Amino acid sequence: MKITKLDQMFDVLKSSPKKRLVAAYANDDHSVSAVSMAIDLGIVEGTLVGDREVIEKICTEHRIKADKFTIVHEPDEMKAAYKAVEIINKGEGNLLMKGLVSTDKYMRAILDKENGLMNKGAILSHVTVMENPNYHKLLIVGDVAILPAPELPEKIAITNYLIHTAHSLGIEKPKVALIAASEQVSAKIQASVDAAVISKMADRGQIKGAYVDGPLALDVAIDKESADIKKVGGHVSGDADCLVFPNIESGNVFYKANTKLANGEQGAIVVGARVPAVLSSRGDSTKTKLYSIALAALTTR
Repeated sequence: MKITKLDQMFDVLKSSPKKRLVAAYANDDHSVSAVSMAIDLGIVEGTLVGDREVIEKICTEHRIKADKFTIVHEPDEMKAAYKAVEIINKGEGNLLMKGLVSTDKYMRAILDKENGLMNKGAILSHVTVMENPNYHKLLIVGDVAILPAPELPEKIAITNYLIHTAHSLGIEKPKVALIAASEQVSAKIQASVDAAVISKMADRGQIKGAYVDGPLALDVAIDKESADIKKVGGHVSGDADCLVFPNIESGNVFYKANTKLANGEQGAIVVGARVPAVLSSRGDSTKTKLYSIALAALTTR
């Protein structure tokens, strides 16, 4: 099934084998409520790592049945993050979620060389799936949150992560646009050069499973009229499924413009580790957290 709306992820997951989500230091009502709702929707099973007394108090206050979770008692923030990762490494969980633990401690547990979730040479990145009311389908974009200034090897990894996510959404051959300031190749603009290299790699089968083109300016990538006016043809122009941004500034600005100016919805995950990880903010809406959990479950191999 090709998923064209974020809500459709729930329908697909309800009929699939349940994945187990492990929440690291789930000592806050945001995390407990989000995991509870995901369980009620039938999209995951849940393990909460944190202070049992605090978690059970939250459940009581919000009229949530605590027995729907597996609760692992670990009241220390850092130890809870490592415990959650340990549970994943033991094969007792399929996806990770950040609870009240700070982002730096959460990432430290994932990146730990001895006990973390990274294979040698793996590149951690961030993937967002956006539903924008002004675009005719979902947009899969990266990296907007982790890699500040990705170089060519990292951009190749980002491209492949977006392709994998698109496949998980049922898009058989996604259209990937490598974004730069212009569709003209210029040796003076590194983003342009990198995009041209990645595009040629795809042409020669080094990147598989997608149409890949670049450099493309954003208007050419997502607006058919702009592509026609500028006479940029190909499979991708005007109809992109995926956007690879040249740096975190451009990606992050696009991400926030989508939510704040266009009332877009999204789900986002960290990829590149052995399992997908939800890195939600306490400021995210419940809907965003649910979409992120669903996206993590959907992309689990």
